[in-house]
Amino acid sequence: MAAKLLPIAIFVLASIVCRVPAAVGDIGAEIDGILTEEDLAGVTWVVVSPADGITSGAAGYRDNQNMDEMRAGTRVHVGSVAKTVVATGVLRLVTQGRLDLDAPIREVLPDLDVSNPWEGEAEVTIRHLLDHTSGFEDARLWQMFSERPKADTPLIAAFPNPAKLLRVRTLPGARFSYSNMGYGLLGMIIEEATGERYERFLDADLLVPLGMRDSTFTWTTQEGPRADPRLAWGHLDDGTRYPAKPMYLRPAGQFTTTADDLGRLARFLMGDGTINGERFISEQLMRARGRPITTDTAERGLTAGYSLGLARRDRHDVVGYCHTGNIAGYVAALCVYPDEQKAFAYSVNTDSETADYGRISEALIRELDLDPPPIPVTTNAADDFDDWFGNYIPSPSRFHTFRYLDTLFGIIEVKRENHEIVLAALGGSTRVMRPTGPYLFTAADRRTTSHLFLTGADGEYLMTTGFSTLQKTDARYLLALWVSLGCGVAGLTWFLFAGTAVVVRHPRQAIRHPVAPAWMAVIGLFLPLPLFFQQSFMALGDPTPGSLLLAVATACLPLGMMVTIAMVVRAERRSTATLIHGLAATAVLQWCLILAIFGMLPLRLWV
Repeated sequence: MAAKLLPIAIFVLASIVCRVPAAVGDIGAEIDGILTEEDLAGVTWVVVSPADGITSGAAGYRDNQNMDEMRAGTRVHVGSVAKTVVATGVLRLVTQGRLDLDAPIREVLPDLDVSNPWEGEAEVTIRHLLDHTSGFEDARLWQMFSERPKADTPLIAAFPNPAKLLRVRTLPGARFSYSNMGYGLLGMIIEEATGERYERFLDADLLVPLGMRDSTFTWTTQEGPRADPRLAWGHLDDGTRYPAKPMYLRPAGQFTTTADDLGRLARFLMGDGTINGERFISEQLMRARGRPITTDTAERGLTAGYSLGLARRDRHDVVGYCHTGNIAGYVAALCVYPDEQKAFAYSVNTDSETADYGRISEALIRELDLDPPPIPVTTNAADDFDDWFGNYIPSPSRFHTFRYLDTLFGIIEVKRENHEIVLAALGGSTRVMRPTGPYLFTAADRRTTSHLFLTGADGEYLMTTGFSTLQKTDARYLLALWVSLGCGVAGLTWFLFAGTAVVVRHPRQAIRHPVAPAWMAVIGLFLPLPLFFQQSFMALGDPTPGSLLLAVATACLPLGMMVTIAMVVRAERRSTATLIHGLAATAVLQWCLILAIFGMLPLRLWV
């Protein structure tokens, strides 16, 4: 019997250990090795070149659980790469005269209430939405992580209170700030212009003419009555399968495609906008993609930036026009190099926080044999550049709700070190900067100018990469925030241990002890954790028992501190320990005040 079972056991063991071999030559073997080293389930990719046309490949598994192999024709999600396709659809409507690229969005969506301090001076336009320069924040947690939306939920459901959600934080057109909400609005604009669901219009009037007949904006998933048997499963960090879920802002990241269809898209993006000799999209619009014209940086020599659904990216010693994507279970990228008529795209069906996906991009770039751009000549920085030395924080923060965290942990110091100008991040990493103009610089890991220093409309000192803007901030303000955080955490730690000690030693008298209210408030912060572990991460933005309890617990935190302070003040005899309780409660209370000012207390994940 054992002899009969031995071959079976060997086969099963080999199935677990060995990966499915890659489908294409040397590049396939290299990518398969990357999957193994980065602990990724599978990948499907495509390369486009004048010599070989569209060549696709795959490696690994479309389903780790059943060990179904990934194939070049396997359908995949690509996350925000959908924005490039949505933008192409908008440009088709502009070419047809059905939309005006520079029309204010209020002309197309008149019932949408936008809070714009620059109303009358600078309107938010369709171009601004396409370029992420509207001034809107990225998204609220519930707009991206919620189990409430259905496949056919109206797009307006993402904006139940437009005036509160659609707040313009910077002069429209001036600064790049990535916004999924902006592309949600573009879906609504397509529906207003065409009179039909954006999915139906884009599938029929964009994807079919492009030859992308294996792609769709219609929601697809891996399980249930609407399951697509050709769709690869998404996987999480631990290798578990995760099915695709509908979301409120679906135009921003809901798109299913194949490697070959991505190749067809890439080929069109590198063309002049014609299909079979007939004009499909204006050539002028095609040439403008990836080249912003409205931002503060556009007129000052920094060519990096985002425009009309594509970003000009300087990575891995080459410069291309790209879009990356990330959605639960998938990470994807698309890059085109029009000058050489070469391109690549891929989708990995594992959403990992630790994997280096850039290795796949680097391997595909080597496969394309792209020429690196010439390195810009080193010049001298401006005589007054020392005025820009100091500490910078994001302006604006991508997620307005969490701007407190950006302020604390997004600090970058610009300084001179060993006769070099460097950018020092809070975590200790540094980037050496080489001047290529009075206020232009190139980072050591870039081939082209990567940073611009400028002054804003109000005289503030700014630093931008074309994809993020940071503003110089008084070091004393940042130090005060860090001191506040340190005191708050120290106070919480004190009550966690001192309060527990009192409860253990004097359980019957503990309730009358000054430490008790603060201790219970601190312990209350841990109560929601088991509930969060029991729910899906896609429900993070929903008012679940865990998130409701978290809101109550964070609201009670300052109340517990105030009661402890009151008990300390009323105490007839104040020991050293009692005074420490009062100081610790005061330390936590001041931190609560700071959090409340930044809108993070009470912490309500569903707003």
